[in-house]
Amino acid sequence: MELLFLTLDKEDEKPLYEQLYLNIRQAIIRQDIATGTKLPSKRQLGDFLNISQTTVELAYGQLLAEGYIISKPRVGYFVEAIDELPYVEKETIVSGPLSDEPSSYRFDFSPGKIDEAGFPFRLWRKYAKDIYDESSKQLLQPGHPQGEYALRIEIARYLYESRGIHCLPEQIVIGSGTEQLLPMILRLFNKTAKIAFENPGYSAIPHAHIQSRAIPIAVDEEGLIVDKLEKSDASLVYITPSHQFPTGAVLSATRRTQLLKWAAQEQSRYIIEDDYDSEFRYIGKPIPALQGLDKGDNVIYMSTFSKSVMPSLRVAYFVLPLTLLPKYREIFSYYSATVPRFDQHILANFMRDGHFSKHLNRMRKIYRKKHDKLISVLSKHYPAVNISGDSAGMHVLLSVPTTLTEKELQSSAQQAKLHIQPITRYILTPIAYEQPTFILGFGGIPIEDIEEAIHALMKAFHYTNSTL
Repeated sequence: MELLFLTLDKEDEKPLYEQLYLNIRQAIIRQDIATGTKLPSKRQLGDFLNISQTTVELAYGQLLAEGYIISKPRVGYFVEAIDELPYVEKETIVSGPLSDEPSSYRFDFSPGKIDEAGFPFRLWRKYAKDIYDESSKQLLQPGHPQGEYALRIEIARYLYESRGIHCLPEQIVIGSGTEQLLPMILRLFNKTAKIAFENPGYSAIPHAHIQSRAIPIAVDEEGLIVDKLEKSDASLVYITPSHQFPTGAVLSATRRTQLLKWAAQEQSRYIIEDDYDSEFRYIGKPIPALQGLDKGDNVIYMSTFSKSVMPSLRVAYFVLPLTLLPKYREIFSYYSATVPRFDQHILANFMRDGHFSKHLNRMRKIYRKKHDKLISVLSKHYPAVNISGDSAGMHVLLSVPTTLTEKELQSSAQQAKLHIQPITRYILTPIAYEQPTFILGFGGIPIEDIEEAIHALMKAFHYTNSTL
């Protein structure tokens, strides 16, 4: 009788039927049992292995379902011919850790971190509790592809009051982040259209499918060098004018006018304005949005709630010129909004009742104190270190006079469990920096830890020019 070689371990945690199924399957795969061989009946195999017929039936049933055997009524079970094995278990050899848990840092200088202690948890929980109720059961259904109208109303109101932007809720499209929304915008234009990006910049490494169309435009202390843009054949430009990322430069008034004139010269030219952290400015008056100054419908405005509320909310949006709205609706007629409707309504209600504005006011004070503390510590103890881009936002640029390379400094910081990113991570084409330059985010570091964090970083950098 076939299968006499089978053995089962009744002490094993694995069920007997599964052991039997695996043993027979492996025997068929190895061709220890020839194709067409009749298997023992359930009673015969049960008696031989001292197990119940039900156990054998379960094992045969699984083999039958996966196509390893066939059943002939009133005759029995037979091994099936297998041309391509549906599944073969292999030993997996892992050369390194597979854990995707984030690394634990002593201090994290990432520019995307926010102040956790300042978040209004109780208030947010109240709005979440109110919306997760049977009275909101309609939110279980798919919503408007451009996002919830209630949230678009609040965004339009906020943009008018804070940024001088006139727009209708119908012009606003909500999505789960700049990374998702930017490719959508680019689909509105010719597939061969050249796109200018700031260098360095947030989108310094565009997606592969547009890399051949990307044109790097240099940035200086006045922001994007528009003269270089005018000499290019770009018809689109992606720009962060209010607080250039990552240099922190502000596009000067002269260049703002120059850029808007460039866009107005041809009907196919558009400016994509990313206003990612305009809420937090520490020096001078708020910088007006390009969209608010635009008279020719040539600016597509983008922003996000990642800095102003929380990164994990994953709510961003863009404002389309009315002239592009019909084309957008034609191309994205199939589109479904990528932000959960419940989250959109929590945010809409939070804004509607004035809590968003109050939260922003509180956070401005918190980040200003952190900003001032950071600058004070660096200026007092490390005066030779160059600080730039410190007029707004939640990060500054730090250039360190040292003989060590950027790679050596970053490796040393990593060993000290400090997370900091070099500016070269955001370049599209090579830029020669006189000194290693890093993006020093302070949003996520408690104010009482900022001085310790700076000293720890400088120690990791082997930088000794300190008054300590």
